[in-house]
Amino acid sequence: MAENPAYPVGLRLTGRRVVVLGGGQVAQRRLPALIKAGADILLVSPSATPSVEAMADAGEITWTKRRYQPGDLQNAWYALIATSDAEANTQASAEAEAHRVWCVRSDDAEAATAWTPATGRSEGVTVAVLSSDINDRDPRRTAAIRDAVVEGLRDGSLVAPHLRTRTPGVALVGGGPGDPDLITVRGRRLLAAADVVIADRLGPRDLLDELPPHVEVIDAAKIPYGRYMAQEAINNALIEHAEQGKAVVRLKGGDPYVYGRGMEELQALAEAGITCTVVPGISSSISVPSAAGIPVTHRGVAHEFTVVSGHVAPDDERSLVDWQSLAKLRGTLVILMGVDKIGKIAEALIAHGKAADTPLALIQEGTTAAQRRVDATLGTVAEAVRTHEVKPPAVIVIGAVVKVGPEPLAQRTPHTPK
Repeated sequence: MAENPAYPVGLRLTGRRVVVLGGGQVAQRRLPALIKAGADILLVSPSATPSVEAMADAGEITWTKRRYQPGDLQNAWYALIATSDAEANTQASAEAEAHRVWCVRSDDAEAATAWTPATGRSEGVTVAVLSSDINDRDPRRTAAIRDAVVEGLRDGSLVAPHLRTRTPGVALVGGGPGDPDLITVRGRRLLAAADVVIADRLGPRDLLDELPPHVEVIDAAKIPYGRYMAQEAINNALIEHAEQGKAVVRLKGGDPYVYGRGMEELQALAEAGITCTVVPGISSSISVPSAAGIPVTHRGVAHEFTVVSGHVAPDDERSLVDWQSLAKLRGTLVILMGVDKIGKIAEALIAHGKAADTPLALIQEGTTAAQRRVDATLGTVAEAVRTHEVKPPAVIVIGAVVKVGPEPLAQRTPHTPK
């Protein structure tokens, strides 16, 4: 064989016969892509892995339960030879050569007429990596290159512009609890492709430093409000930039819909005829307790958890929370935006029957480098907040799950009443 690099090409196999010899691990790995390509697949093998059997049972492939026989490659466009019988592989390879069928061999790549590249998919493209050096065909290297390219496309660090006219649009992106690594892949990709980013104070700020210089970053807290309410001004800013044909990302902390006013923004955009994409985010109500070593549910301890806003006190006429009912629940209570009201909240829960010695934890700046945890009880939490100067943002967890985690935790600050 001449020492020339392989010629890369994309095979269009929809409705075309593909023959796979061998039903083992190689076939199990390669068959899903062939099925997705729409190929008419014939598997010839006396046995198969359970996963391959499931593909046959589902009608995704046709399975002939026997060993290879001459003539099996007749009318095939492409063949994958992956049996444990070296002689059968050689015979099948010769048949493929005689009938001009492109053939991949798992046992002897040099004897094959085609090679399978290291393949990955992201952003509507397929990334296929082949070595151009016939004397250095290290599959680990091609796989590593494939992984690097695909990961770059997924997390937005490798961005290729779409060569088409973009329509005005806004993406409401939940940025997660604060750690930049906890934003979703889709959210990070949209952020990297944005022209304008309108960011909340509690969004993952570190991600903003990674944006290209041309991206306009607007701090939502500093939008001139004038005669408008703050939320109305933000809505108007989203609409204004989208109508200019820009790709706009509204970067929010946590999830857009968990106390994030995402629906209000979506409604305003819909009324203005602006296309909107909503990207869910990891809510601080579950991620911050987890980062602090607290499971919001635990077998034999808590079978449910309830998330409550604490931005208004129980005795405030604007409160929509039924604190009396919450006090009767046996599960976990997670309170967001409640640091400055936790004293009154604790009093209300105790007054309605919750034990004063119920364990409680306050997690400040959860998932960030500044994270700290203060442990207390319902009866001592008001004093603990003052003594340890707990400041927002902080997530409050109430219930027996607070004591489930291993002891000691380096970040834990137990509060001892004076």
